[in-house]
Amino acid sequence: MSTAPFLKMNGLGNEIIVADMRGRADRVTPAAAVALNADPATRYDQIMAIHDPRTPGTAHYIEIINSDGSLAQACGNGMRCVVQALSAETGEKHFVFETLAGILTGDEHPDGSITVDMGKPRFGWEEIPLAEEFYDTTGIELQIGPIDAPILHTPSVASMGNPHATFWVEDDVGNYALDRFGPLLENHPIFPERANISIAQVVAPDHIILRTWERGAGLTRACGTAACAALVNGARTHRTGRKATVTLPGGDLVIEWRADDHVLLTGPAEFEFSGSFEPFTGTWLRDQDSTAQVSA
Repeated sequence: MSTAPFLKMNGLGNEIIVADMRGRADRVTPAAAVALNADPATRYDQIMAIHDPRTPGTAHYIEIINSDGSLAQACGNGMRCVVQALSAETGEKHFVFETLAGILTGDEHPDGSITVDMGKPRFGWEEIPLAEEFYDTTGIELQIGPIDAPILHTPSVASMGNPHATFWVEDDVGNYALDRFGPLLENHPIFPERANISIAQVVAPDHIILRTWERGAGLTRACGTAACAALVNGARTHRTGRKATVTLPGGDLVIEWRADDHVLLTGPAEFEFSGSFEPFTGTWLRDQDSTAQVSA
């Protein structure tokens, strides 16, 4: 089978593989995704597979694959990597994409930063989705720890194309064992499609500190949709304004919830190396290498 080119990139340390699947009928298989993630050189949080457009007026269809082989609806950091890669290739600065979450746009600015319009957040319990009805999703009944002294409780929940739960804390977000709580909360029965789990500390109306356990990927250095969800959840609970810097372990993103209800995410992207891979098996070759790297 023929190989496809890929770029290894990152958005604030959120490790991304941008796979060029244009002109092909095949897809990156779950087995290939797992194999690529098993190799330390190609370990990633999401694969952004660029396919030919499916809808008139869009440049490409982007299939987003988590490191466990499952599909994701949205990935803001990955979309910035896609924009940077395509801009370097074509010279274009504005792109319209289609994803499972819908139509998204991306723009590269003269300073190299990239803004992605992540669309409109959704707050209805059935839209997120939740397994049972909650009239008010600014704080749902969910907790970790003893009933009378929970460690985390009453998250705000929202969809940014994928489901998010934001737990609010007053102290350092690093004080919480998210590596232990994250898998339990991601797979809690209240989330029929699983969920991204974040711990957020509001340090000023325009500044949030955030850590995230990503659905299908685990702890990551940055999650763009989680940053968007934290900002909109902060604004609707009157903890923040409608624009804030969100500080993640990998660095800062600027999130703005505009008056037209669209959420804009702005931040950097970084190229690491290029190569080619076999979309069915995940075997790969770094450009200018003479031997193939096969994942364990």
